[in-house]
Amino acid sequence: MKITILGCYAATPRSFTNPTSQVLEIKNHLFLIDCGEGTQVQLRRNKIKFSKIKHIFISHLHGDHFYGLVGLVSTFRLLNRENELHIYGPKGIKEIITLQLKLANSWTNFPLIFHELTSKQPELLFEDSKLSVSTLPLKHRVYTNGFLFKEKAGDRKLLIDKAEEYNIDFSLFKSLKKGKDVVSEDGKLIPNRLVTADPPPPKSYAFCSDTVFDLELVPMIKNTTVLYHESTFLEDQRELAFPTKHSTAKEAATIAKEAGVEKLILGHYSTRYENIELFRTEASDIFQNIILADDGEEITVE
Repeated sequence: MKITILGCYAATPRSFTNPTSQVLEIKNHLFLIDCGEGTQVQLRRNKIKFSKIKHIFISHLHGDHFYGLVGLVSTFRLLNRENELHIYGPKGIKEIITLQLKLANSWTNFPLIFHELTSKQPELLFEDSKLSVSTLPLKHRVYTNGFLFKEKAGDRKLLIDKAEEYNIDFSLFKSLKKGKDVVSEDGKLIPNRLVTADPPPPKSYAFCSDTVFDLELVPMIKNTTVLYHESTFLEDQRELAFPTKHSTAKEAATIAKEAGVEKLILGHYSTRYENIELFRTEASDIFQNIILADDGEEITVE
């Protein structure tokens, strides 16, 4: 699992920082999460192939999280994209994007499929044999969702030397990987546990975009491998967090601790702060395993 941070600063773009957008590579999928201004430039800068993006998840309709979307869709058109593109976001996103395409007479030459969201309860958005993607309802000034990406348990690891020792025909190896007991060539029932090992634990990633501090989030992300949680403010500006429906670094760390996550990524920093290391300093009083998001950062989880 790899997370590439394309942008992680709040509100306005600057010459040296970008608003929210990131790419998640997991189980042979490449998901784009939020699409602030400058996203397609950041995709090029980080050498991410546009053609691999088939699903885009938009948390909410504030500009610093989706103003780059119509530009990216238009570029896909200019590049003669043929594969369908799925966009998941709040109700209204289809109207916004299609109106711009209509008035510019720039209809896509590929299937553009919108999945508009209205539920305030978690709902499944995407699923295949290897993973699932669900919403995480958040509390912000407008309707907002985070997203939970969860791997499914993989096949068991075949111990070839043990399989040979127990005289198991190779035609049964697939059954062993699926956890089944098999019969050896000399007619003995071989328990699966003797010739296989557990697969690596499934990984998960919770993306929690703009949100006020909300402990109701904790059970939805319990034991997640990696949590990205917004941390717009430090404690010196704590009084601004609740009115603007944002969180502080310490509040993000509290969510991580209560949920028992393995790693916490902080981001969505207010541009009033010159040194983002201050966010780590404050959050580490509560939670230790912290990564500071920064534009261009690649975070790999083995």
